[in-house]
Amino acid sequence: MPSPNEILAELKKVKYPGFTRDIVSFGIIKDIEVAHAGVTVVLGAPSAKPEIIHQIAESVKQTVGAMTGVPAVEIRVEAPPPESQPRPQQTMARRSIPGVRHIVAIASGKGGVGKSTVAVNLALAMRALGWRVGLMDADVYGPSIAMMVGVEKSVALTPERKIIPLERFGIRYVSMALFINDETAVIWRGPMVTKLETEFLFNVEWGELDCLVLDLPPGTGDAQLTITQRVELAGGVVVTTPQEVALLDVKRGVEMFREVDVPVLGVVENMSYYLCRKCGKRHEIFSHGGGARYAAELGVPFLGELPILRELREGGDSGSPIVAVNPAHPVSGTFKEIAAEVIESVDTARN
Repeated sequence: MPSPNEILAELKKVKYPGFTRDIVSFGIIKDIEVAHAGVTVVLGAPSAKPEIIHQIAESVKQTVGAMTGVPAVEIRVEAPPPESQPRPQQTMARRSIPGVRHIVAIASGKGGVGKSTVAVNLALAMRALGWRVGLMDADVYGPSIAMMVGVEKSVALTPERKIIPLERFGIRYVSMALFINDETAVIWRGPMVTKLETEFLFNVEWGELDCLVLDLPPGTGDAQLTITQRVELAGGVVVTTPQEVALLDVKRGVEMFREVDVPVLGVVENMSYYLCRKCGKRHEIFSHGGGARYAAELGVPFLGELPILRELREGGDSGSPIVAVNPAHPVSGTFKEIAAEVIESVDTARN
C-alpha cells in the first residue's frame, strides 16, 4: 500500500479542469487516509459547479486506483461552509488601476494562433474609434509587443519610481522586451514573474485611459491566473485558429475566464481563410467556421474572423501594424468592427 505522501505526489499529476495547474496546488486535496481496506481521499469543494467536482473526483479515483497495492478507492467531498465559499482562484482581492476605466485581457489556449497580432491591432482599432488606449505585454517569457509596435527606446521613471510607458500610434505600452536585449533568455521562476506582472499593472504611469488591453501569455497557467486574480477585468477575448487542435483550447480559455468570474466578451478566429490574389478565390487552409461553432456551443459571442494575410504578418514583423498604417484596408475594418463590439460590451456592463 502506498503512503499518503506517495499518493499526494501522484495526485500532483492531475490537472484542475481547464487549467495547467494541478489539483494539489489548488488545495483541493484535504486529506488522504490509508487503511487495509483501501484509500480514502477527501476533497474540498472549490467550485459551485457540480460537474467540475465530479470530474476531479473521477480523475482522483482513476489515478489512485492505478497505483500498485491499492485495493479500493473512496472519494469524500467536504461540504463548503454555510457562508459564501470563494473559488480557489479568487482568494485575493482584485484591484482597479487609477485612471483606467476598463481592462480587457486577450487570451489563447495555446501559442501560435496570432494572439499578440490581434491584441495590437485591436488596441489600435479602439484608438481609431476614439478611445484612449494602453497596451500591456504580459508575456514575460516571449514578449513580442515592442517589436510589433516598432519602438526601441529606453524606459524612464517618474520621481516616484513609476514606469513611464512608451507611446506609438497614439497608444501607450509596456513590455518585458523593453528591459532586456534580443539575446537575453528570461529564466525566472513563478514569484519573479508574478512580481513583474504586478509592477506592469500597478506601477506604470498609465494616465487616463478608456481601456488597457492585456496581451496574456498563451495557455492557462500561473501567470494568467495571477492577472485574473489581482486586477479588475472588464472581460476577456479568446483568440483561436480554425483547426480542431486549436479549437479544443478555446474551451480552456473560456473556462479560465468563467472560473474566475470574468465575462467572456467573445471569440476571434484568426487565420480563418486565405484569399488568393491570382485567382480571387477563398481558400480555407485550416478548415473554417470552427470558431463560430465553438463560440455558439459555449454560449459566448463570436466577434469575427481574420484571414491569413501577408500585410498582417509583415506589419507585425516590421513594427507597422495594419490598422495603424493602412486604416482603409478591409482587415483594418474587421478589427474596428470587433473593437466596436468589445467597446459596446464593456460599456454596457459598466452602466
